[in-house]
Amino acid sequence: MSESDETTESGEVRCDFCGHEVTSVSRIALDGEYERLRTPHEVRYACAPCSEKKERQRLGLDHR
Repeated sequence: MSESDETTESGEVRCDFCGHEVTSVSRIALDGEYERLRTPHEVRYACAPCSEKKERQRLGLDHR
């Protein structure tokens, strides 16, 4: 089970990437050729800043 599947004592969820407690997390599963609904992988949820960073990396806009 992912850490974000559980809420913290404060009622927030934890980002699986940075570990910060936040009010909401997201997961991109479908976008054009990007498909993570049937592809075996570890399900991880990201806070807004981590989600934006992952999206830039996936699109080749962030070369880190």
